[in-house]
Amino acid sequence: MRRREFITLLGGAAATWSVAARAQQGERMRRIGVMISLAESDPEAQANAAALREGLQQLGWTEGRNILTDYRWGVGDPERSRAAAMELLALSPDVIMPATTQMLAAVRQETSSVPVVFVNISDPVGTGFVESLARPGGNVTGFTNFEYAMGQKWLQTLKEIAPNITRAAIITNPKNPNTALYLHAIEPAATSFALQLAVTPVNDAAEIERTIEAFAGQSNGGLLVMPDPVTITNRDLIVALAARHRLPAAYPYRVFVASGGLLSYGTDRIDIYRRAAAYVDRVLKGAKAGDLPIQQPTKFELVINLKTAKVLGLTVPPSLLARADEVIE
Repeated sequence: MRRREFITLLGGAAATWSVAARAQQGERMRRIGVMISLAESDPEAQANAAALREGLQQLGWTEGRNILTDYRWGVGDPERSRAAAMELLALSPDVIMPATTQMLAAVRQETSSVPVVFVNISDPVGTGFVESLARPGGNVTGFTNFEYAMGQKWLQTLKEIAPNITRAAIITNPKNPNTALYLHAIEPAATSFALQLAVTPVNDAAEIERTIEAFAGQSNGGLLVMPDPVTITNRDLIVALAARHRLPAAYPYRVFVASGGLLSYGTDRIDIYRRAAAYVDRVLKGAKAGDLPIQQPTKFELVINLKTAKVLGLTVPPSLLARADEVIE
């Protein structure tokens, strides 16, 4: 190659590099604040964060290049929710993602301007956070996980797999504002199934252990575990106590059954985080959160643990097995 050609080629390459460098330097770093109810060490928490990260990456958002994500882990009660909301908002995020009704309440108390994309909220309309599912209004949108009628489905599947139970303890967090509305849906179903309900409020592991052990003192009992950070965080304890006392139990999420629980019927929490990435992307590109319709679950999955059923001496009805999306053996 002659010297003049080499200089021309080098000059062209330098110009290309310069343009690329300027483009990279000019790319604006955006910030997301994410609140997760589980501890950072919890595999389920990491799976949720990974799903969000993967969803964003597919849309062109790469951590450390054009996006920065700030997490607050273990946000499982109203006090911690308020502190986490304040901490994240102090970092001036472009969008904030709460993951429970309590978190959303804390965020709404602190801001009416920062865009909010929530995940796994049961009833944003009934709790007054948005005007409607179609047009939320304000600065809030997101993804719901359950309707309150799901409580009847949990009770039905529990009775199907364990027809001999006559009592059911509802393991629930009294601080969760959705508790009363779930109970309102469950109580009529309990009457139709001739089941006596025992509402057992729990706030921590010690109360869970005392409550379940006291309930297990009488025969023909089963457990109905409500969706809440307290129950999800203590899922291994609840599953172990159910096994120890031979209590059939219905759970809201697959993660309980993967830990040895009997059955679950509910949404795929990880998939919701992945889907939520699309709304974060739209907000970061200029869409108003309140103009984006609330997204409801597209799929519910029934998961049954046959090994646990066998240990409990239960025969899973063929009709229930036929409806199962996953059977763990």
